[in-house]
Amino acid sequence: MSLLPFSLRAWGVVGHRAIARIAENHLTDKAKREVAALLGSETLPLVSTYPDEIRSDPAYKYTAPWHYLDTTHNLPYAQYVATIDTIKEPNAYLALQQMMAQLKDPSKPKADRVFALKFIVHLVGDVHQPMHAGHSEDQGGNKVAVKFLGRDQNLHSLWDGGLIDYEGLTYSELAQADDHASKAQVQQWQRDPMATWLFESYQLSEPLYAEAAQNPTFDYRYFPAHAVQLNQRLLQAGIRLAGVLNQIFG
Repeated sequence: MSLLPFSLRAWGVVGHRAIARIAENHLTDKAKREVAALLGSETLPLVSTYPDEIRSDPAYKYTAPWHYLDTTHNLPYAQYVATIDTIKEPNAYLALQQMMAQLKDPSKPKADRVFALKFIVHLVGDVHQPMHAGHSEDQGGNKVAVKFLGRDQNLHSLWDGGLIDYEGLTYSELAQADDHASKAQVQQWQRDPMATWLFESYQLSEPLYAEAAQNPTFDYRYFPAHAVQLNQRLLQAGIRLAGVLNQIFG
């Protein structure tokens, strides 16, 4: 079987840009001004893929582990949070906290704050992709071979972009289709701590693993079976990204 290379590019270009577009729709006026002051002619959707684009540059090799946080399986919430709180190796949870502090610090050079903003936009999306909080032993599903509509790939890459590509929408269309959270949902999702975002992904990954173990050949029924789940994670990421930026620039 010929597998795609190990993938860590959650949501692909379309997914990340859709998340960023949703976030733009929920920014306060002050946050919009601060973002514009930092990004200039760039926009949140356009910079959302920057961390993936620079990963081939040896100078940024150190950021590769920032995109995910894999752990062992079947941890309850309290144990999961205790586990990720003690991991010292670079990971998405630590990187997001570091980048938030860097963006919030007005004493930092503008270039450092722009760098932090671009990574926050991207990493909030990453941690909402279930396989970016998967199992350490299979590298978040990268070692789980599956077939989707006759094409050999792995479970991680299928969720990274395969399902969004199958949906066939532009990022603007995807954002418009998904951005229908209620006021109560927005408030709740923005109140949830970052560890909860990761635990949600971790929990969602478990049945995905189980399905692949039972039958790794997925047909046309796979996408509709997971479409609601997929689109809710994109929406939650966009809403929470807006919450993070509103709080930092508040």
